Parts: sequence; C-alpha cells; structure tokens
Amino acid sequence: MPVQKHIVKGQTAEIRCTLKRQGRFEDARYTIRYFQPDGKGRLKMDNGTIFKPNDRYPLTTEEFRLYYTSASTDQQTIDVYVEDNFGQTAKLSFEFNSQKDEEKEKPNGDKK
Repeated sequence: MPVQKHIVKGQTAEIRCTLKRQGRFEDARYTIRYFQPDGKGRLKMDNGTIFKPNDRYPLTTEEFRLYYTSASTDQQTIDVYVEDNFGQTAKLSFEFNSQKDEEKEKPNGDKK
C-alpha cells in the first residue's frame, strides 16, 4: 500500500506491511528494527510496541501495521529493517515532508 508523503508535527502515518517469504522454512524467525537518519518521531507496531532505534523486535505475523508519529517540523526519514535468522535483511525507507516545508516551496503565483 502507498504511504503518505506529507506529515505535520503530531500527526500519525499508517504503514501497512506484508512479509513476503521466498519459501516456507520451519525454523525461520524474523525481527524488525528501525533507524531514523532525519527528523524526529516515534514508530509503533500495531500490537502497541514502541520501537527504540536499532533495537530488534520479533515479528510474529506476516501482516502487520506500523504507525509513525511525527515529532518534528523538518523532513523526516525512517529506515525499517526486517531480518531473518539466516542473515538476510530487507530495508524499506520512508520519507515524510513537513506540510510547513511544502508551503515554503510554492511559488508566489499560486496564492489566489
């Protein structure tokens, strides 16, 4: 599912995720973690777990939702990593632009 691109401080964006497995290995276990290189915010899982940057959390379902709440008026980026116990890692990056920043970019001719 697409994820919104614009966010304001205090707003929460929903990120719907599906784990796409390339095989069904009985012993496969998955973890999720995140890092935020730009901006400030909080990432929470649909089960209520509030993530701390770079801490690993077990993924127990193949479909889950993440909720990112902005705590910044700047551009924000979060990198989400899903890893399995066989050493494979998938990275997803999400960028959010502040509504305030977008308004600054509009040319003066757009004010009608």
